[in-house]
This record gives sequence, C-alpha cells and structure tokens, in this order.
Amino acid sequence: MRIFGLEITKAEKQLTPVADWRGGWNWHGRVMEPFPGAWQQNVEEKRADILCYPPLYACLNRISRDMGTMPYLLQQENSDGIWIDVENPAYSPVLRKPNHYQTAQQFRESWALSILLHGNTYVLKRRDERGVVNALYVLDPCRVLPMVSESGDVFYQLSYPTADNLLPNTYPGEQIIVPAREIIHDRLNTFHHQLIGVPPLCAAYWPAVTGLKILKNASSFFANGANPGGILTAPAGMSQTDADAVKDYWNSRFQGENTGKVAVIGADMKFTSFAFKSTDAQLIEQLRFTGEQICQAFGIPPFIVGIGQIPAGMKVDDMMGMYERLALQPLIDSQENLLEEGLAIARPLGLEMDTSPLLRMDMQKRAEVWGQMGKDGIATPDEARRQFNLRPLPGGDTVYKQMQDLPLAEAAKNTSQKAEPAAPAAPEEPEETPEDQSRDLYAAIEKRFAEA
Repeated sequence: MRIFGLEITKAEKQLTPVADWRGGWNWHGRVMEPFPGAWQQNVEEKRADILCYPPLYACLNRISRDMGTMPYLLQQENSDGIWIDVENPAYSPVLRKPNHYQTAQQFRESWALSILLHGNTYVLKRRDERGVVNALYVLDPCRVLPMVSESGDVFYQLSYPTADNLLPNTYPGEQIIVPAREIIHDRLNTFHHQLIGVPPLCAAYWPAVTGLKILKNASSFFANGANPGGILTAPAGMSQTDADAVKDYWNSRFQGENTGKVAVIGADMKFTSFAFKSTDAQLIEQLRFTGEQICQAFGIPPFIVGIGQIPAGMKVDDMMGMYERLALQPLIDSQENLLEEGLAIARPLGLEMDTSPLLRMDMQKRAEVWGQMGKDGIATPDEARRQFNLRPLPGGDTVYKQMQDLPLAEAAKNTSQKAEPAAPAAPEEPEETPEDQSRDLYAAIEKRFAEA
C-alpha cells in the first residue's frame, strides 16, 4: 500500500517495539500512579487538570508562542562566507506553508508543545512525484510507536482513528509502519532509551499537583464564606445518634450560602472555631515555591512568567537574552538541525530560525545601535535605514568614516616611523653681531690696500 506517495510494505524481519520506561506516566492524558499505592485506591491525576495550574500553563504558552514567532530563513553562503536569504523551489514552499491546515507559526507552536508535553515530536513527511518533501505533519505522540528491526533499522508505527481526517491518503483504523527516513523525530532527555524522550512536564508534575491542590483547597475554603470549621461541644451523655443529627443540622443550615445566619441550639451546646489562618499554612510562599520549581524544569527565569521580582539593574534586553539562552536556544538548534537533515538541505544552503522578532528592540534603542554601527564603519547607511523600513539613498551602500581616520596599514606605518631613532642634528652656527660685521669690513679694506 501507499501513503503520501511512499510505498509501504510489510517488514521482512521482525520489528520490536521500543520498551517504554516512563513508569507511571501515561501519555494518553492521565497519571496512573501519582504516588505509591494510588492505583489500588483508584486515584489518578488527569493531565488536563494539571495543565490548568497557572505557572505550568504560562511556561508552556510562553515557550510555544515564542518559538512560533521565529520564522524559518533559508540562507546561502556566498564566496565571502556571508549568509544571505534566498528562495529555493524545493524548500521554500514547505517552509512557508508546512501543510494545508496550519500556518508556519502554528506548525512551530505544535512542534514545541509536543516536545514539552510528551518529550517527543514526530513530523511525518509527504513527498511529491519527484521525491521532494512538499508537506510536514506534526503527529500525535500517543499514536506513534518507535520500533527497531533485528538489523538495528528504526521504523515508526502510526495508528490513527477513523475520525481523524487531517492527514490525507491515510488508512483509517490501520496501523501503518513507515521507515525512519519519512519521520522527523525530535526528542528531549533520552534518559532511558535513545528513541524515547522525557519531557520537562515530568519534572514539573509534583509541583503542579501540589499547587493545584492548594488552589482547590483555597477555592473550597472561600466557597464556604472564608469561615473555617469548628467543634460543637455539648454536655456529656449525648449519644452518637444525637451527635450525628446535630452535625447534619449544623452543616446543612450554616455552611455555604447560609454562612452568617443566626444559630439557635439548645442543650447548652457551644461552637468553637478552629484558629486557622492562611498565613499559618504560608499559602503564598508555597504557591511561589511551586511556580519556581516548574520554571526550573522548563529552564525559564521565573520573572519571565510573572513570578517573583525582576533582579535589580537588569534591563529588558538582558532579560530576553537570558530567557533565549536558557529556555529557547536548545529547542531552536534542535529544530534547525532536524529540518536541515529531514529536508536534505546541504551547504552552501542552510536553515536558521530568525530570533530578531523575539529580541526586537524599541525604536530608540534600535536607532542608537544602528547609528553607532554606522559611525564605526560596521554597517552602511542603507543597511541601517532598512531596519526602519526606509528606502535606500544615493551613496548609501558605502561605509563612511571621518577624514582624520586612517587605514590600519597607514596607521601601522606611521607608528613604525615614529618608533625609529632620529638622526643627530647638526650644530647650529652662532649668529654674527654688529661688532663682528665691522671687524670683517675693516679686514677686507686693509687687504685690498695691501694688494694695491
């Protein structure tokens, strides 16, 4: 059978599924074993609930959105070793529009979310009649299984339900095995197997569960009118039946919407409230701590997602530079390398993700930077004007310098000449005085009379 123009045949040798060493984490949406013995108690945590925790959602949203804002740049190295943007009919169309239902930005976001949530991103290639990749599809990691043959070749088993019609030319309800050359497989932290990645969500799981339970308890507490529980005391001799009846009466009449109503109970009963305050449990500190632990798992400085204070003296450029190096750069490098390999992009062509939208400076900062680059001879006036969407000017493609600036060769020559020792100057003859001039005149007259 054929899929995406590729002939898929039954494997001649036995394929062995890669062992899943991810323990209690189940990728189909829930955690089966959040703590030892949980499955015996029928206790599980759904991934959808964990993703509702604000710091975790903020980390995932921040990274995926920022990865989506950095477009792909197809570049070519010229004879001077300078990389310039180019268009290529074999690569540019699929980089500009990866598939029929996603923009390039949505495609990059899906790639980032898959690897952050599952530790693996599987991208299926579709080829045309020439064998050129003309579409890319981010697959659901829950429906992809890596497999290894006896000779060590890697294959991937794809399983899709009948209702999934996003992928064209699929065979609903069947399991399709494709070779590794038709899959781009990005993976994080291959702790247990080289084909199985472990996501940062695993490390952020317990802090997220802790913070989520704190929020649920706080929600229940304030739903009860922010009134803590208490103890009803009565004289000795009350039977268990009477105690249960009084308890039910109190809970039904004076909790929730009925909080604050006047209670009248006989038999000399008294209500003593628990002395519970939010400061006793240090809820704010606990929530901040869980948020910082989640940011630690994703490599995000906490202040990027609004946790804690911005360090004193740190500028916006410093903040974004730190965030880009710690959280985004590994994902960027991995995506660039995998796309170059998957699309068979070879030198002198190369693929790069443009980080300028992420590190975009304000108008004043850009003017200062590009103005200084023009003064230092690094950029031409037209290159600086292009940053502000201004047209080129006559003579703007030339680097300008001041007249007193000398080429390095001339400066070195002048420096060497100054370093040579100067020749000794000839002694100056003393100037003649009027007496010397009169004496010379008398001597000349006497010489002439003597000759006559």
